[in-house]
Amino acid sequence: MGVWRQIQEYLWIKKRDPNTPHTKWIGYMHGMNRLAILLFLVALIIMLIRLIRG
Repeated sequence: MGVWRQIQEYLWIKKRDPNTPHTKWIGYMHGMNRLAILLFLVALIIMLIRLIRG
């Protein structure tokens, strides 16, 4: 599975593969990855705003 596809699945842009295993630990991992990606995007937006304002 490609990195971009996995990111799309974490952010609910693309549906998950139905053949992947479904355990609670994988669910926790996906949740933490989703949170990390969202926080990273928020930080990038804040940095861009500060850069533009000068």
